[in-house]
Amino acid sequence: MRRARAAAATCGFFIGALATPIHSSARAQSADMVLCDRVAADPADPDKPVDIGGVAQIAPSDVAIAIKYCRLASARSRRATYELGRAYAAGGQLPQAIDAYRSAADLGSTAAMVALGVLYANGSGVAKDEAQAHMLFQRATDAGNPLGTTHLAALGNSGGQPFDPVQQRALLTNAAMANSADAQFQLGLMYANGIGGPKDDSAARSWFEKAAAQNDPDALDWMGSFAASGRGGPRDINAAKGYYARAAALGNEDAKAELKRLECSITMKDRHGNVVGCL
Repeated sequence: MRRARAAAATCGFFIGALATPIHSSARAQSADMVLCDRVAADPADPDKPVDIGGVAQIAPSDVAIAIKYCRLASARSRRATYELGRAYAAGGQLPQAIDAYRSAADLGSTAAMVALGVLYANGSGVAKDEAQAHMLFQRATDAGNPLGTTHLAALGNSGGQPFDPVQQRALLTNAAMANSADAQFQLGLMYANGIGGPKDDSAARSWFEKAAAQNDPDALDWMGSFAASGRGGPRDINAAKGYYARAAALGNEDAKAELKRLECSITMKDRHGNVVGCL
């Protein structure tokens, strides 16, 4: 089975921030909230307005800005409180991040519930507590956050009790239908490996393709594999190379190796069978 996946301001920023027009939906917000969103909004946060793109990771140079303005805005916004937690986490200040996540979760932020659940699941900044993580993921899931569903399924157990793979597949299906790329990828794995139900390469390929369309690197890698072998659909080496190239550009090491292999018409090996050249 192929490997699968189991977060000082500059003067120029302020000039750009002040010079950039503020759209109508942002005018009703405070300037603190606008600046907080610009550097710390989470693309996957259900609380985020649709016209705010968000950033997958807060840039190191924006951490101080994010902490300053999100802290100011947090008095009036649970989204800003969650984004403040993201800023603290990005700056390596986990105790402050945990406090902010807890405050935001208490206010109903499902994104904060997920973030806090991940910390409990991994024992990062807190004692590892899978039951607490399960509870937080379940709260987020019940509130309709697909990432909560994905993490709940991935957690696999609650308090040491086995997690039903059939239920896991059902949970992931709900999240995948809500267009969660992570859920689509994980669901593809379940179909590809026959976990929680019948093995179905065609369905696996379809879910991988949906996640790949959202630039999920692991899904792109698997789509490359499926396209190269003709698994679950037509064999297409050129398409496979395209998928591998996109995954490789996103840092997927498996895809880099597979792309190199596909681009070799002749490989030269040493007497131990190791590839030493490519023609």
